[in-house]
Amino acid sequence: MDEKETILTPEGLRKLEEELEFLKTVKRKEVAERIKQSKEFGDLMENSEYEDAKNEQAFIEGRILTLEGMLRNAKVINDHEVRSDVVTVGSTVHLADEAGEELTYTIVGSPEADPRRDRISNESPVGRALLGKRRGETVTVKAPGGTIRYTIKAIKR
Repeated sequence: MDEKETILTPEGLRKLEEELEFLKTVKRKEVAERIKQSKEFGDLMENSEYEDAKNEQAFIEGRILTLEGMLRNAKVINDHEVRSDVVTVGSTVHLADEAGEELTYTIVGSPEADPRRDRISNESPVGRALLGKRRGETVTVKAPGGTIRYTIKAIKR
């Protein structure tokens, strides 16, 4: 099965590697201990602690597989690849909407997206609309609340 390329900044790569290491070295041991302890409670058929621990184990193992796949297919965007003349993954883009409200977003790969920190995915409607555009251009984004137009005021690394 072909896995999708995972676009990451160096910071995003580090965070995924740290999460993977934590899951493998700490969480696996914790959940194995919980399973061992819950077996001591008796009948496994009516043992909610055992069932919860097994569910957590399945979640952790699934997340480990997901992280390993993402890291295996990681494409790290380094600072020298980020341009200031055109929007690329890694660019910080200063925008103005039609009402004149100014916004700033950093375009990142989907694993690093965090709208609360103004980090939007290159796969989001706004991210897709901005990629490849230059300062002064206007983009139109179809959003759930309607169509929004943004003018690119500046692009930074």
